[in-house]
Amino acid sequence: MSDRKHRIDVDFFRQLDRFTFLVRKRVSSAYAGSRRSHRKGQGLDTIGYTEYYPGDDLKSIDWNVYARSEKLYVREFEEDKSVTTHILLDSSNSMDYTLDTVTKFEYGAMLAAGFAYLVTKDNDKFGISTYSEDIAISQTHRGRRHLLRDIDRLVEVELQGQTALAHCVQRYEKMIKSRSLVIIISDFMEDLKSIESAIYRLSNHDLILIQVLDPSESDLSMHGHVKLMDLETNDEMKTYLSNNFKDKYQEELQAHIDGIQNICNHVGADLYTFTTDTPIFEAFFNAINRRHM
Repeated sequence: MSDRKHRIDVDFFRQLDRFTFLVRKRVSSAYAGSRRSHRKGQGLDTIGYTEYYPGDDLKSIDWNVYARSEKLYVREFEEDKSVTTHILLDSSNSMDYTLDTVTKFEYGAMLAAGFAYLVTKDNDKFGISTYSEDIAISQTHRGRRHLLRDIDRLVEVELQGQTALAHCVQRYEKMIKSRSLVIIISDFMEDLKSIESAIYRLSNHDLILIQVLDPSESDLSMHGHVKLMDLETNDEMKTYLSNNFKDKYQEELQAHIDGIQNICNHVGADLYTFTTDTPIFEAFFNAINRRHM
């Protein structure tokens, strides 16, 4: 086992204190804890269904009911004042890639820690689990003390294996007991069908996907004769990177991202894509602003 430690800088927490992350709660964020109201709203427990009308929240559509009836119905929820946040962080070999100073895993770990930090401001529960071919499930908990322990654990995580998001989500969803906020952080460099399966399994929740790419992956800057290595399989390929090759690569990458975006649009999930040279606070600022709109 490697004794390498990841560099996870959390100095940006001070900047995050200036912002409030709006989880789609049922009541004002001025309240925290597990107190309940029996008013109808965007809650955790389904108490009924109404027919879908244009303008209703897509996340409230029950796709299981649609599969049976071929009609769109939205869920009505019991109002609640706390939401549990589940964060799934890709720890496969492909996340170990960088041509700069910060790997995709280190950047993703900072995002995971930052979202958990914002959740603790409302004293809500959170859990940060890592996954590759299987998932290391972390129980949800409250408080900054647990967040510091999670960060220490992420510093020590060994990156290994290939990504199997569908399998890991199938295992993880069994521990989600009520409607929650689920955040998946990954490069999403795997088969689109696996990603689609995971998204639909979690479509009843408030779902956020965050794609982390190295700048050299987002904009292929290499040219000429190169040797490429698949970090997940260790397969090597010698090739010549011509301008036509790079154009084709950009088309394929954008088609893959567009495919993920289309699936997210269908179930009302959010997708953000950041490169590791994006200042971490800027990434949060963009995500928070979009969720405030």
